[in-house]
Amino acid sequence: MNVFTGHRLAGLIADRTGQPALGHDAEIVGRVLPFRITSHVADELVDWSRAPDDPVYRLVMPHRDMLAPADFAAVEQTLRDGDRDRLRLVVDGLRERFDPHPGGRGDGDLRHTYPETLLVLPFQGRTCGAPCASCFRRPRSTGDPERPRPLGGPEAMAAHLAHHPEITEVLLGGDPFTVRTPLLAAYLAPLLDRPHVTTVRIRSESVSFRPQRFLDAPDAGDLLRLLERVVASGRRLLLTLPISHPRELRPEATRRAVSRLRATGAVLRTEAPVVRHVNDDAGVWARMWQDQIALGLVPHALLAGYEEGPRHRSPGLSLARTLDVCKAAVRQVSGAGAGDGLGVSVGTGVGLGGGVRGGAGGAEPGLRVPAPVLRGPVMTTGLGELAVEGIAHLEGGPAFTLRALRACDPALTGTVAYARFDPMATRWDELTPYGPRDRTLIPGESLTPDDLVG
Repeated sequence: MNVFTGHRLAGLIADRTGQPALGHDAEIVGRVLPFRITSHVADELVDWSRAPDDPVYRLVMPHRDMLAPADFAAVEQTLRDGDRDRLRLVVDGLRERFDPHPGGRGDGDLRHTYPETLLVLPFQGRTCGAPCASCFRRPRSTGDPERPRPLGGPEAMAAHLAHHPEITEVLLGGDPFTVRTPLLAAYLAPLLDRPHVTTVRIRSESVSFRPQRFLDAPDAGDLLRLLERVVASGRRLLLTLPISHPRELRPEATRRAVSRLRATGAVLRTEAPVVRHVNDDAGVWARMWQDQIALGLVPHALLAGYEEGPRHRSPGLSLARTLDVCKAAVRQVSGAGAGDGLGVSVGTGVGLGGGVRGGAGGAEPGLRVPAPVLRGPVMTTGLGELAVEGIAHLEGGPAFTLRALRACDPALTGTVAYARFDPMATRWDELTPYGPRDRTLIPGESLTPDDLVG
């Protein structure tokens, strides 16, 4: 499978769209935000005749408005001048703004943010197969060659688990399916010797963007057998698939890859952010959820605004609008018709109805599909994962209702707080607590009595 990056990607865009200006824009943006496009994405997913307005093009291709105008101009001018040292300084400065707290988060392989969960970032798997335009960790997750290789590896993971019996779940982040099977096995095998690790979670975009990884890659069979081994050990194996648009599931290769992965016994869950120009439409989400359930996938989370990254690179959709999209999509799926087994709710995982068994809607016969559960809209914040459950009409005016799905401080899990309704807020740190007690989940300044009266 061919992979297009840098100048080759810019050339591909110019050639397929017939618009050299789009290729030029991709060349400039790609200097700051590395992109990798597989031939599967280029040939099967992007509608080049609609570029740059095609939703999948907006999702996976570099485009001009990913950089502020002044930043775009600075990179463009530096490239024109041919000053490589200056270009490096400009790019480093912009990447630091896009990933502003590397010291605080650390560059190691291990992140123990939640007591029960260990996030492991295999160095070899940090290079995403096809980064999305909504990604806020791009300099960290796309394999910047200037970043030193972090210390750690399977040995460090095993040592950490030995000292932390409270860990029940290990999450392999980045995209572990981009690495060869023996390297992935080096991380998975030690988990099978730790009885307290009952859940293994792997996040990967390969199903959408590199389905051949599970079909005709030289070690595809070895990979599937490795996953079967994890399931056979009694662990719960969860594969989290970021799927942002219904078109990602239409290619026959993708459907075959889903079938093979489900046959291992793994549970395949989906999640994605609401992104302007890509999926900010309830009908898109409703179709996507219905297609996912028909294939035996479990719609799990609709994501809202992010905490990290500069505001210019926000997905751009307000929390109020995201909530509207989610609720409208839920209503469409819930009303899909009697006998379809779909009943959808918004909130903290209260579900999309009863279990769906294989054999219906194209799901693999004989395989059970867990009851779909939707959490959304969900924000990842400095405190943990917060769900926007709705809008409450309180004495002092409307307010967002937030619930901590899980928190770095376990005592906060399940806590409910209210934020003053702000139709323009896109992120958690833009919210204002409704009252002093709401500061447990919301960092902004609380309202004064005059504000509430006024």
